[in-house]
Amino acid sequence: MNSASEDIKDMLVAESDLGLVFATNLFIGQEPAKPSETATLFDYSVIPPQLTLDGAGIDNPSVQVRVRSTDYQKGWILAEIIKNSLHGRAQETWNGTLYSVIYCSSGPALLDWDENNRPRFIVNFNIQRRS
Repeated sequence: MNSASEDIKDMLVAESDLGLVFATNLFIGQEPAKPSETATLFDYSVIPPQLTLDGAGIDNPSVQVRVRSTDYQKGWILAEIIKNSLHGRAQETWNGTLYSVIYCSSGPALLDWDENNRPRFIVNFNIQRRS
């Protein structure tokens, strides 16, 4: 099973209206210094895996999307569009993994201003999936 961020990356790239291209302006795990307009995905965990009666496990990963921009409003809008793109997705299979539900747990919210005075926004998602 892929990391959740890998599958979320594929979902976001498939939404061509977002204009996100992996390794160009969409990244996983590390936000590069350039370009200025980026979205970066980070894996983390909030909810432990769940065991079911049939012995199959349900994974409950979380993914944080961090959007950086040179313009506050532009960054906020992209974070909001990403939230709307992912929130409520259900019963979709990506790379062999069934995503039962993806829901926004917080955000978008201003995280900080980076060392180059660019605003960074975060949106957090909780996920339920099984392979």
